[in-house]
Amino acid sequence: MSDYVMPIEQHRDIVAAAYAERGYTADECRDAVRICELASWHGIHTHNALKALHLDDLFGTGNKVKPGCVPGASIEKQTGRFKAAQTWNANQKFGPSVAFEAFETCMGLADEFGVGIVSVDRTFHYLWGGGYVIDAAKKGYIAYTNCTAALAEVVPFGGRTPTLGTNPHTYGLPTVDAVGFPLVIDWATSVISMGGVQALKREGKELPAGAAVDADGNETRDPNEVAALMTFGAHKGYGLSLINELFAAYTGAGLPTVRSRPQDAEAGEKTSANFFFQAIHPDALSGGDFSLGRSQSQNIKEVLVDMLGHGNRETGRCILPGQIEYNAAVRSEQHGGLIFTEAEVRDFADLARKVGVGFDAGALEAV
Repeated sequence: MSDYVMPIEQHRDIVAAAYAERGYTADECRDAVRICELASWHGIHTHNALKALHLDDLFGTGNKVKPGCVPGASIEKQTGRFKAAQTWNANQKFGPSVAFEAFETCMGLADEFGVGIVSVDRTFHYLWGGGYVIDAAKKGYIAYTNCTAALAEVVPFGGRTPTLGTNPHTYGLPTVDAVGFPLVIDWATSVISMGGVQALKREGKELPAGAAVDADGNETRDPNEVAALMTFGAHKGYGLSLINELFAAYTGAGLPTVRSRPQDAEAGEKTSANFFFQAIHPDALSGGDFSLGRSQSQNIKEVLVDMLGHGNRETGRCILPGQIEYNAAVRSEQHGGLIFTEAEVRDFADLARKVGVGFDAGALEAV
């Protein structure tokens, strides 16, 4: 089965039209296109535009009980006593717009104080965290973000009821000079994300072992039978997932089991997600004492060379985090567009018809 190359402008027209139809502002439509394009450019099928719009249907403007996202909402930036830290009330503004602005703020704070953090309450899903940290890392910053997922759909280690989100952690490191691309460490704390389940369902494939349970709490590999997900690494993934919930709780989050479920929430209980962003200027970490007179940049390169050495690279399987995303970006660059599967192209064709954008799937280049 072939993949197909969609011209970037065609993708932008479809995605922007889909978000505009839902009432999003021009700036929000631009940010939606930007993060969806970043995901697809880097080969991320679990968080592309199809996933983004599905989330909006379920939890955003499509939620008939209480929309979880408010097009055109304004961010309230609260005044605090810590100069390098800000707290925001996003008022359920479109997540990608919040995230792009938050990282720009973090980078500005890092230029002044060495580090900058922004914690955000009352948010809506920001999609692929890797896109934001790649952008910051390419600008020279060590970037980190975590968030609470849209739903509590992960069973805590030793439990049987989903009370955690997939709760990703995402790091980006400015290693372009050292290895040619930013290192990106981006993972959900579940074995697989629900976006991954949906992608496997779309492609007619099975889940990996130990990833999900059905409605009876029994492990399943059938994406059509998934009722809840399992943490990776047993208690380790559980602990990492809990970190996100507690960062959110410190910020002001409500209970995870009613997140995006306003029909189940007590009056006054928040049902929105939370974000945390951090940027560090590399100079803020430097002790100035690197072996053999190396610079900080040279030291990073030598550490990575050492780690991949000693026969590790020769296995052909040992790679750096971010290598897969970089390779996907190279492939996108070579073909001059965004690469989608046949099933994804069919879904884009359906979407284009719904929003009135001309799209000839048959004209796409197969690769």
